[in-house]
Amino acid sequence: MPHDHPDHDNHLDPMDARVRALETILTRKGLVDPAAVDEIIETYAHKVGPQNGARVVARAWTDPDFAAWLREDATAAIASMGYTGRQGEHMEAVFNTPEQHNVVVCTLCSCYPWTVLGLPPVWYKSPAYRSRVVIEPRAVLAEFGLHLPESTGVRVWDSTAELRYLVVPMRPEGTEGLSPEALADLVTRESMIGTGQPQVPA
Repeated sequence: MPHDHPDHDNHLDPMDARVRALETILTRKGLVDPAAVDEIIETYAHKVGPQNGARVVARAWTDPDFAAWLREDATAAIASMGYTGRQGEHMEAVFNTPEQHNVVVCTLCSCYPWTVLGLPPVWYKSPAYRSRVVIEPRAVLAEFGLHLPESTGVRVWDSTAELRYLVVPMRPEGTEGLSPEALADLVTRESMIGTGQPQVPA
């Protein structure tokens, strides 16, 4: 079986060994199809993740019509690029400006747009982040190394099972000649949650 490699289990860390053992048992009992497991792993390793959201942001930076569509109907605009499905059915894009910085949280659990950002980081699901960012967003952002001017307001968006958010950060200065692919390389996962900024080109 694709995932049944007992000769190598001694080289796995304890958690990986437990996962491997559980998968082997479930496969042998006919409860799990190894091909389906491989497809899930392939999907989350290569087909969903922050690289998708970065492409959406880069397109919004370079295509005013797409940016307008993203503002009006983010779900449809994002789906037009092939990014749709689980945890990405209902999307809203919020655009950062010099006057307003947006940050996303899910105060109840960890609702998160998997199709454009991949799996949520551990800190996004932590009670500390979920409770504090709505009360003292500037202090939390400062802990991420993001220090905003006092003239910039901060708006916190609370994701739910019905609606998830994608922050469109401001395009960095000095990127006018870059291709969409090069621009996407500057977009970080944190900048699309609102806890960071895009990278600045060298």
